[in-house]
Amino acid sequence: MSIEYFLELAPELAPKLTAQLIQKRMMSIKNQDYAFVRNKLLKKEEIALLDVREEDPHAQEHPLFAANLPLSRIEVDAFSKIPRKDVPIVTLDDGEGLAQLAAERLSKLGYVDVSVFEGGVTGWKAAGGEVFKDVNVPSKSFGEFVESKRHTPSLSAQEVKKLIDDKEDVVVVDVRRFDEYQTMSIPTGISVPGAELVLRLPELAPNPKTKIIVNCAGRTRSIIGTQSLINAGIPNEVNALRNGTIGWTLAGQELDKGQSRKFKEVSESTAAKAAERARSVADQAGVKRVKLADIEQWKSQAERTTYFFDTRTPEEYETGHLPGFRSTPGGQLVQETEMVAPVRGARIVLSDPSGVRANMPASWLAQMAWDVYVIDDIKASDLTEKGSWVAPQPQTPQIQMVDANTAASWLKDDGKTICIDLSTHANYVKGHIPGSWFALRSQFASALKNLPVANRYILTSTTGDLAVFAAQEIQGLTQTEVHVLSGGNAAWNQAGLELEKGATHLASPPMDRYKRPYEGTSVDPAAMQAYLDWEFGLVEQLGKDGTHHFWVL
Repeated sequence: MSIEYFLELAPELAPKLTAQLIQKRMMSIKNQDYAFVRNKLLKKEEIALLDVREEDPHAQEHPLFAANLPLSRIEVDAFSKIPRKDVPIVTLDDGEGLAQLAAERLSKLGYVDVSVFEGGVTGWKAAGGEVFKDVNVPSKSFGEFVESKRHTPSLSAQEVKKLIDDKEDVVVVDVRRFDEYQTMSIPTGISVPGAELVLRLPELAPNPKTKIIVNCAGRTRSIIGTQSLINAGIPNEVNALRNGTIGWTLAGQELDKGQSRKFKEVSESTAAKAAERARSVADQAGVKRVKLADIEQWKSQAERTTYFFDTRTPEEYETGHLPGFRSTPGGQLVQETEMVAPVRGARIVLSDPSGVRANMPASWLAQMAWDVYVIDDIKASDLTEKGSWVAPQPQTPQIQMVDANTAASWLKDDGKTICIDLSTHANYVKGHIPGSWFALRSQFASALKNLPVANRYILTSTTGDLAVFAAQEIQGLTQTEVHVLSGGNAAWNQAGLELEKGATHLASPPMDRYKRPYEGTSVDPAAMQAYLDWEFGLVEQLGKDGTHHFWVL
């Protein structure tokens, strides 16, 4: 008799039997070792090695291809980041017990090949595995690998400043996200995110004698951006700003803040020439081509994990995109690949009707040993889906919800209700419900000890999704009544209710975010220099690790 037939005969036993089946699956979760993971990587077979700690401990040390998917966010992120339910998944921590909990949670979501890495990061090192610091390490180490092979040209901060001060014919392009550019930028710099360079630069610098300077905050994106222009055959002299805004700051030079200079649209002839250049580079890199009709079967994820990414600007994406494609601007995709594609060995499909913003990132992904395709026959009429990308998520659990106005009334009048914000610390600081406490879901048992006594908790997060999935787990840790704010802080704000800023009440340490030494405008120079020294050592670490398969045109 099948389980389904039995449940039809005795539906009242469904909850208990389902729980028993889930428990049996959890008890059967196996361990995997270094040899298993390394063998998968060496054979280029699909594997998701997931570091389920928060971002800061992850950044302290982890294997090269261990993608950070914190236990806190598994329900929110798993379906988009791990689309195939039978892909081999190995969870990793450093002995905190998070890997087992993550494996159980993934198993409950329907993933059928989940295991725990035996011994955690300590076990990885004991087996001879190399560990890396910081975040986005595959991409950053690849950037250093590119420079070591191609000797990508660069100029020092002092040399670039002299060019600007002497009013030489020079254009500085900043290849980071626009919000990063606005925080701090090189004087005269123009925001041109990485994948836009080959398309936009010919009209920013129509004179081939104009010198081009490419900068980011550190090294990776300026190396990749500079080499992209060189690979595409741009006639101008192109140099990276050596060590980016870090190098500029360490040289004692002032950065601009709050600038808004951006690239402009280009003519059809410029776009056509850029498309030819980008296609030529992609062909040299072995990028594969695919027709729109041929990818429909890949969406079922039957035998391969396939990621579908739209590499244009977010604004273009929202006006119309292919159904099922995620907005991932091409420059950031190359910089942060493992954040959106944690299954190493997977297939990646890129979409851009103009071709340029797909072909240039694809050329780099191919050199990073991804199985990458670009769609050739996209028409404007195919871009039928509009608006922002919405991540697929599991079925919402049955929990007690409360609307913003009722929550505001409870918080104001009864004195016994506490709001707990499960957002990222960065978002909490930007704006949260007055009097609310910041807590990490993965650290909630400890956070409880720091919360005031209350008769009722209201859980919230930026959009409410994370709080919804955390509610039952948190209710199991406390006798206090738990409600979830419907729509989260976004709904509170839309209701016209006040938000406050700052790190006012922290029940958990802000370990969900690793403080990058290149972020912000008040970073210790010693930390900046240490970061550069770390980047310089990445090529040697790649050699010791030996699993990357990187190559360079």
